[in-house]
Amino acid sequence: KSEEGTGVIAMIDLLIKDLDKELTEAAAEEKEAQKDYETMMQESAEKRAADSKSLTEKEGVKADTEAELQAETEGKAAAGKELMATMQYIASLHAECDWLLPDYDAR
Repeated sequence: KSEEGTGVIAMIDLLIKDLDKELTEAAAEEKEAQKDYETMMQESAEKRAADSKSLTEKEGVKADTEAELQAETEGKAAAGKELMATMQYIASLHAECDWLLPDYDAR
């Protein structure tokens, strides 16, 4: 009986050692996983901050561009009105002066 008892005790000791080894490995894996998770969360927070800053900058550039577009559109409209006035003035000059051309040779 003592041989059987010794074999069972040795098997139980082996199971205890295996269980301790697995628990140690699981604890190490858990620490590593926690470290990876914290690193990922830190990197994600930094990326969100950078994306937020980039978005703010892009919104500022967009607002500036839209203001510039508005100013250019208004400038174009003003230039168009000035061109129309100039064309009307030229047309009125033609109306006033075209009668002189046929008589120019006679003078």
